Amino acid sequence: MEAELAELAAKVAALEGASGPATNTIFAETFYYLTIPLMVIIHAGFLAYEMGASRQKNVLASGIKNILAFAFVVPAFYFIGWWIYWAFPAGISLEAGPNGISGAEYASEIAWPWVEYMGPNISDNASGVFWGAFTLFAATTASIFSGAVIERIQVVGFILLAIVLGAVAWVVAAAWGWHADGWLVQQYGYHDFGAAGVVHMVAGFFALGVLINLGPRIGKYNIDGTSNDLSGHNLPFTLTGLMLIIVGFFGFLMACVIVPGEAWSWYPDKFATIYGTPTTLSTLAFNILMGFSGGIIGAWMLTRDPFWMMSGALAGIISCAAGLDLFWPPAAFAIGFIGGAALKPIASILDGLGIDDAVGAVTVHGFIGIWGVMAVGIFAAGYPALQGDAGVATTSLVGQGIGVGVMFCLGFIPGLLLSLVLRILGLLRVPEAAEIAGLDTTKVPVSAYPEGIAISSQPAE
Repeated sequence: MEAELAELAAKVAALEGASGPATNTIFAETFYYLTIPLMVIIHAGFLAYEMGASRQKNVLASGIKNILAFAFVVPAFYFIGWWIYWAFPAGISLEAGPNGISGAEYASEIAWPWVEYMGPNISDNASGVFWGAFTLFAATTASIFSGAVIERIQVVGFILLAIVLGAVAWVVAAAWGWHADGWLVQQYGYHDFGAAGVVHMVAGFFALGVLINLGPRIGKYNIDGTSNDLSGHNLPFTLTGLMLIIVGFFGFLMACVIVPGEAWSWYPDKFATIYGTPTTLSTLAFNILMGFSGGIIGAWMLTRDPFWMMSGALAGIISCAAGLDLFWPPAAFAIGFIGGAALKPIASILDGLGIDDAVGAVTVHGFIGIWGVMAVGIFAAGYPALQGDAGVATTSLVGQGIGVGVMFCLGFIPGLLLSLVLRILGLLRVPEAAEIAGLDTTKVPVSAYPEGIAISSQPAE
């Protein structure tokens, strides 16, 4: 009898051991799958944000542009972006990195559109959902760029720019600095857990390059160089959109975690970063909320402006995003506070330089992205950049600074050069008459407000 019980116990133990990895894998697949609709909320937020920030005559044109950016980036990332991410971490040589999960040969095995991992393979749910999460990162870069150029860019030119940003420029940045084999990580200890550099900086400075060639909206600047406030028609809609972006960024930052059960996880029983270093969901809960709050308070104390307060919430999260897995929560609050407080002064400097950024995208994502990346070097230097034994690269102020320079170039240079080509070809900016009349009137077959907008009147004092 005892022998039979021992045999039964052994069988139960074996079954329990076998069910552990299966349970982890199912959890991992579900986890990433849920990040996708959460990140779609980011795009609902950008849609509301940009339409509210547009003047009444351009509302639907801004919305159409944003929707098309999302739609075009998805197939572009499927056909070329995913391959680039896995092929380029070691640089233009396309060689495999030290972890063996990169290089042209590896990328061709898992990321070309015709291989089994890019189809409805019923034995592998993970590849598609992980690709989906990355695709939403790509679409986010296009939406960040989208707001800066509203009310005067041509749709065709905008779509071409969005595809290059979402399927090429940021993907190279991610391969170099957001991959365990990335040369910035391997050689300089670059750390960017929440993509302050590889997403926000690249998209923000891509937008800056385009704005230089696109030019300001008609009526933005006077002959003497002073600027006018071209306010959007619906600030409450803009504020709601910004809050939706915050909601979506919980999904964005969830998707920055490698969860147990995935084949590429170095910690099969623990949560890890994209670099294989350990992290927890508690880290995200503490630091996202603390950075969010710090950003709002910092912007409120300097401006009392609800637009900058909600932009400050996003800036607060971006400020602590790169080191989200490393910071103690009070530090995340302080770093977010500084980011929120810096918004309006930076935006005013850009405005004085003649950069007409309609929604502050260059400031919030580009310059605050710099602060987010450098904050890791200031407050978290010395941590191992990768999992592994002693001798791996560690984070440092120098390494983060090199990363900032690379991310700036990967965003700004393609944005500047491609928009220059489009301007020469006449594909960048709408005609002056169309801009003055309004893009909804000249480009959209329906009206946003067919019965007009009710305007409340204030009693005379």
